Amino acid sequence: MSSPTKRPSNIESNEQQASRQSQIMPQPIPGLRLPSNRKTIYDRHLNRSRNADLSRASFAYLFGEMVTYAQRRVTGIQDLEKRLNEHGYPLGLRLLDLLFYRSLSTSTSSSLSASSTSSSPPNRPLRILPLLQLIHGTLWRMLFQRPADALEHSVSPQTPNEYMITDNDPLVNTYISVPKEMSMLNCAAFVAGIIEGVCDGCGFEAKVTAHNQGTEMWPGRTVFLVRFGDSVMEREKLLERAGVK
Repeated sequence: MSSPTKRPSNIESNEQQASRQSQIMPQPIPGLRLPSNRKTIYDRHLNRSRNADLSRASFAYLFGEMVTYAQRRVTGIQDLEKRLNEHGYPLGLRLLDLLFYRSLSTSTSSSLSASSTSSSPPNRPLRILPLLQLIHGTLWRMLFQRPADALEHSVSPQTPNEYMITDNDPLVNTYISVPKEMSMLNCAAFVAGIIEGVCDGCGFEAKVTAHNQGTEMWPGRTVFLVRFGDSVMEREKLLERAGVK
């Protein structure tokens, strides 16, 4: 009868190998722990970052690079402001869709929490004043965390189609150094393009320009002049007669 085979001494048991591996593996560094729910930023819903603030340093760098790119092969200040306007226009169209998407998401979630069976999406403005109030308040808060400083209508009977949105301290001009020979340049033309995109996206043909109107208290004060087309003014009169608000 053969004797039982002995296990070689150089072969370790599973328990010994596991203990040796645990000693070799580095221990986690204190302070670099995962959340208790084991979720990271990649598990976060995209719509939950709506109130997240962008680093101003990152914004200043990106916007400065965009201005430098737009400054290439320009013939003058008006040409440069036109290019900045064109850069902002498609952003205004997308921001409009995002704005109504978030409003719809908010209204839907609130209606579900209230056990409501019907929820209507927010309607786009039909009149000029609700549109400008949307830009002056809601859109400005989305972009700059505060409303614009003023909303005015031209008092001249020759220009009833002109409205003005005032920003006393535009964020886009905070980190831009304008040389003396280009003192009339206003890089807030980029924001004017955003406003123009929102107006066109809502069906209001408009031309928006940015103008320097500095004061002693607010040297960077900018007025965005919104000029609506003739077709928009004709529709405004018809809706006013019909009692549409």
